[in-house]
Amino acid sequence: MKSTQIVGIILILISLSSCNFSHRGDVISNYDKYHLKSKAHLVHDYPAINSDGSINVIIEIPAGTAAKWEVHKESGDLKWEFKNNKARIVNYLAYPANYGMIPQTILPKELGGDGDPLDVIVLGPALARGSHIEARLIGMLKLLDGGEQDDKCLAVTPNSSFSHIHSIDELNQQYPGVLQIIELWFSHYKGPNKMAAKGFVGPDKAYHILQESISAYKQ
Repeated sequence: MKSTQIVGIILILISLSSCNFSHRGDVISNYDKYHLKSKAHLVHDYPAINSDGSINVIIEIPAGTAAKWEVHKESGDLKWEFKNNKARIVNYLAYPANYGMIPQTILPKELGGDGDPLDVIVLGPALARGSHIEARLIGMLKLLDGGEQDDKCLAVTPNSSFSHIHSIDELNQQYPGVLQIIELWFSHYKGPNKMAAKGFVGPDKAYHILQESISAYKQ
């Protein structure tokens, strides 16, 4: 069996095992089918970095789900994305990890971003959509989306099997295959020849980009 087939099987197993959500953090109230109304402004009301060096993350897409939700920058609420008047659902395997954004960050195009808050992939058990959690930044996946830079931070949650991991190297040594799963999924979930993965960078480079995005937000 080829390595890509093995990784594909692992992705399916992860997706299936992630469907039982672990509800942690401050879950948003006032839910309807397409909109989660928040008491806090999810972009402005949480700092990017806490005093202990952890980062704040708003979970937009729980692991094991495929509906494309995102934080609306103006309202600060969480909304299901629409395209061509249809709610977006990823036409691929479900997300293999939690996916969200870091508040009080903006990565403008001149810094290689898309003008939105920094995206972050959070390893660990599935977390409730709309939860605010604290996580440890361990690196970043370098991606091109249609030829434009679309990098994703990579973080781990406390109280999970990854809680002791501090870097990409540690993750690769102690959990072989995880980085390959993440890289393979994000390279293909939008369809053939849409995304191109350029490998991972470590926590120092990731924190540098995070600081740049915080500075851009403040400006």
